[in-house]
Amino acid sequence: MQRLKDLILTQKPLILERKSRLRWIVGLTSVPLLGLAAAYGIAPKTSVNDVQLQTVVENIKLPVTSNREEDLTLWRSEKIQSGDTVGSLLARLKVVDPEAEKFLRTNAHSLYHLVPGKTVEAKTDQNGLLLSLHYLGPDGNELSVERSASGLNSFEKSPQLHTRILMKSATIGSSLFAATDSVGLADSIATQIADMFASEIDFHRDLRKGDHFTVVYEELYDGKGVKVKSGRILAAEFVNQGKPYRAIYFQTPGGNGAYYTPEGKSLRTAFLRCPLPFSRITSGFTVARFHPFLHKWRAHKGVDFGAPIGTPVRATADGKVEFRGVERGYGNLIVLKHDGKFSTAYGHLSRFASGLHNGEKVSQGEIIGYVGMTGWATGPHLHYEFRVNEKPVDPMKVTLPIARSIDPIYAGAFRIESKPLADRLAMMRSVNLANSD
Repeated sequence: MQRLKDLILTQKPLILERKSRLRWIVGLTSVPLLGLAAAYGIAPKTSVNDVQLQTVVENIKLPVTSNREEDLTLWRSEKIQSGDTVGSLLARLKVVDPEAEKFLRTNAHSLYHLVPGKTVEAKTDQNGLLLSLHYLGPDGNELSVERSASGLNSFEKSPQLHTRILMKSATIGSSLFAATDSVGLADSIATQIADMFASEIDFHRDLRKGDHFTVVYEELYDGKGVKVKSGRILAAEFVNQGKPYRAIYFQTPGGNGAYYTPEGKSLRTAFLRCPLPFSRITSGFTVARFHPFLHKWRAHKGVDFGAPIGTPVRATADGKVEFRGVERGYGNLIVLKHDGKFSTAYGHLSRFASGLHNGEKVSQGEIIGYVGMTGWATGPHLHYEFRVNEKPVDPMKVTLPIARSIDPIYAGAFRIESKPLADRLAMMRSVNLANSD
């Protein structure tokens, strides 16, 4: 046994030496082979001795480039800021082109109303010469200005818009506009809310802190996914002093659209309560007041709404222009004749709507003129009269005639179209209740 152990001990160094030599052989032979396999993907047992190496040189034609400054063009985009003018906007766009600035002031009508937040894109050469300009205006039309060999040209087109239906809620803190602003709703949505519920809520006097509303409305986007404008309210709920009012939009096959309660009752009055979307009453209807211009006591046969000069004035009902012109203390005056015994008058206008003439038909809500201070006026405001059989009555207190409710032949279609909208309002109502808890 001892002899076998001694034999093993004497052979161990030889075994270790053989293993060591074997490792060196494997290491020396495997490194290049593994390198070849990894680098070139050569299959096992492939002979590499017969591979012929050849160097090939080819001439590659490179694209022509130019370092001339006049060939360099730059695209820039800027968001319109509050108080911007065409000149200040072009300056930020690095446009140094008096001819282009003059052209835009006289030919680019969309730029007459720069809306903060909207984006303008401009392409210039290295020296600031305007080559191209694009602007998506508040009306949804896209303005394009292009420079050609003959000079600058402008054109507008209506982009293809895509509609999305959104829902939002807000609570009144100080005003309807402040509430819509707080949740990112456009002013046009606030105006629509006031119009659709005008027969139920007096937004001049009835609004209270804590009132809340929900709207289901359209937003229109261009092909790039950029919001162009807010569209029509499809359904709304307004809770005023704890009482809920609901409205759903429905359009007949003939194209006439209006707002109805979920039960199909029309919310549209034959007359709007106020010819201005929002304003303050500076002087009410009274049999005696001290006239600020004549400096004596006399009856005030209408209601004065204070508003900045140029504020659009709307026809409060469908009618026909009975008078358009100047009449003593009224200044620039429009009188509309409506169906039956009713007529309305709009005084102290700064100007009339373009193309408005005596005998012309107008629709409810159509702009007929603009607030001014012509005639016997000491400040900018609209004098509005509501007449029954030519006798002035208080437009803020008179019971306004209601327009017809939905035609029975459309009742079935209304129920089908109104249900999903009413369901959306109910869903938002549940969300609001959950949040309040």
